[in-house]
Amino acid sequence: MSMTTIKVSTELRDRINRDVKERGLTAASLIEKLLDAYERNCRMEAFGQAFKGADAEYWDEFSAWDIALEPAADEN
Repeated sequence: MSMTTIKVSTELRDRINRDVKERGLTAASLIEKLLDAYERNCRMEAFGQAFKGADAEYWDEFSAWDIALEPAADEN
């Protein structure tokens, strides 16, 4: 694994150091977790935007599959 240095403000460095100490992590693992969460949020936001834009044809198909996947009355 190669390492690199990034320039951050003193305040940000102190926040990172405080958080890693509280969580028992390394700075790299904290940054990785934060980046993973940020990227997941971006994907979820994109999904939400696409979902909002679904047309009537999508919802018709969704309803058809929703009904088709319901358990039969005798399975309950």
